[in-house]
Amino acid sequence: MSSRKMILLLKNIDCASKIESEVKKIDGVLNSSVNFVSSKLEVEIDKSKNDEIIIDSIKGIIKKVEPNINIVEDNKVDSEVGKEEKYKRCQIGSLIVGSIIFFLAMMLNLSPREEFILFLVSYILLGGDVVIKAISNIFKGNIFDENFLMSVATIGAFAIKQYAEGVAVMLFYKIGENFQSYAVNKSRKSISSLMDIRPDYANLKANNETIRVSPQDVKISDIIIVKAGEKIPLDGDVIKGKSMLNTSALTGESVPVKVEEGSSVLSGSINNNGVLEIKVSKIFEESTVSKILNLVENASSNKAETENFITRFAKYYTPIVVIIAIGLAIIPPLLLKNNLWSDWIYRSLVFLVVSCPCALVISIPLGFFSGIGTASKNGLLIKGSNYLESLSNVETVVFDKTGTLTKGVFKVTKINNVDVSKEELLEYAAYAEYYSNHPIGISIVKAYGKEIDKNNIKDYNEISGHGLSVIIKNKKILAGNSKLMNKEKIDHNEVTETGTVVHIAVDSKYYGYIIISDEIKTDSKKAIKGLRKLGVKKLVMLTGDSKLVAQNVAKELNLDDVESELLPDEKVEKVEKLYKEKSSRGTLVFVGDGINDAPALVVADVGVAMGGLGSDAAIEAADVVIMNDEPSKLIDGINIAQLTEKIVWQNIILALSIKFIVLFLGAIGFANMWQAVFADVGVTLIAVINSIRIMKYNNTSN
Repeated sequence: MSSRKMILLLKNIDCASKIESEVKKIDGVLNSSVNFVSSKLEVEIDKSKNDEIIIDSIKGIIKKVEPNINIVEDNKVDSEVGKEEKYKRCQIGSLIVGSIIFFLAMMLNLSPREEFILFLVSYILLGGDVVIKAISNIFKGNIFDENFLMSVATIGAFAIKQYAEGVAVMLFYKIGENFQSYAVNKSRKSISSLMDIRPDYANLKANNETIRVSPQDVKISDIIIVKAGEKIPLDGDVIKGKSMLNTSALTGESVPVKVEEGSSVLSGSINNNGVLEIKVSKIFEESTVSKILNLVENASSNKAETENFITRFAKYYTPIVVIIAIGLAIIPPLLLKNNLWSDWIYRSLVFLVVSCPCALVISIPLGFFSGIGTASKNGLLIKGSNYLESLSNVETVVFDKTGTLTKGVFKVTKINNVDVSKEELLEYAAYAEYYSNHPIGISIVKAYGKEIDKNNIKDYNEISGHGLSVIIKNKKILAGNSKLMNKEKIDHNEVTETGTVVHIAVDSKYYGYIIISDEIKTDSKKAIKGLRKLGVKKLVMLTGDSKLVAQNVAKELNLDDVESELLPDEKVEKVEKLYKEKSSRGTLVFVGDGINDAPALVVADVGVAMGGLGSDAAIEAADVVIMNDEPSKLIDGINIAQLTEKIVWQNIILALSIKFIVLFLGAIGFANMWQAVFADVGVTLIAVINSIRIMKYNNTSN
């Protein structure tokens, strides 16, 4: 079924879970997801359905669920800002005037009638909008929300002549709501600032002039100029100038990177000094900065199990508490003698005030998004809170070798020729590997160092897990490992030297072999040591390289297990076997280059692409993308995941504990409405502030 996506901006959003679930029920909507932090509703729509009808239905449902929400299309955001500011000023004015009247009613010596009038006026100014929303929602079938609970509780307080307490509850509720709104907005801005890499403009060079334009208006092969202190707006190659780049927003690395003519640069980097002329290689929509921002903004669509649990919990929790509150108001006075109705009604009102689960509904998505934002700042793109949650309980980590634990920068270290000169053997190998993108092939072409006439190359064919065959000047050249030689039944030397061996055969005759060596990354040992310290039980390497090379690398890094000479499908089999061996709660992570290892990345609980920034295949296949070549970044990912999980569960335990304690104390008459307001709004505020602590995580990899 073909589909398209649409995004709406939701101003003044409160409980996102209600909107998600209701929008999903609309005919023609395949999926919906609310990003609470960016206030965006992303809807996947069936292409065969009418857009306008679905959009009207969505707007109708949103207004029904939360009437206070302003639904804004992206091109109308600016025009809504003035209206929103005016509404906020009116709200603050009503809060101030209502508070003054409330305190006058408390302090002045008034008659009961005068006191009632002042309290009523104060109540209308403070909570009139809450009551109106509650009534409106009842007619729309949305009963059990915070507006309804607060309205019933405070009107109930008036009904039993607890005027001061009824107004006080509404006053502190509104103050708490304002603080809560401020805290959430501040946290949204803080998280957004972590990803403040979007370029505002590009300096386009045209006809010997420089024109400031939008990055979206720049085309591939255009020349842009980036001055000192400016962000690089688009990916490209430096054609003039040299400088030091600050890439910390992309990779989490604080050390500047030197670039000069011929260097590739990524959008989102900051030019520290010098002036660079850059030839653009990707349009803005496909640039690194766009990929990062899209991944982070859309990460909330893949929700963690904890988030889904809270959504289900909130659906049943509030109605159950309301039913208990009604029972508390009616049953005890009927069954127990000498019990006042007003006393038990008051206790039930306390129940209603404390029952709203917004502390959980707001703080938990905020906590996960804080974790995702913090990971991005530290050089990891995590594609959903479900993957962040999985990273908190890693039990097995499986590594690819080349480009993951080793540098992937190969160098020809030995040429062993048979019946031909070394120069001729290297020439055959270079021609054979000319079209290969593998680091081994590139190193052979580099070692040859002469110009290659590609017109002499025909029928190039890669043989997965073996090597390749190609026709060069009417000769069939085979270049690959021992498996390829055995497959073609060509007698060859068994090599026991360290390094990757490429055997060469011409027209079925063995001509010798070339050894290419790769270095272990200096960061790999740090990664293995750090993962063990975090409690990861099993560290395994799977590679298609030779047994001798694989064992040497595994021994130097002190890995638990190693499997070598594996084809891509055999890697998947090994990953599946390791998956069955882990515990039910443990997570298996596969770390690879994101292209050759795509099948294994998909099979693992969490697939991690190494150095995948700018690679479409890596970003597509992986659940987590490490934005540089350092495997130790995985340590940061696990630390951030564990901190996020810890804070999320702190919020759950804090909110539920205080609510249940106050519910119990309210039921037996030891809690009043003031304490109930704290158990609702106060706990929400504490949980929100606690959630943004995740952003104070200190990078351990630097």
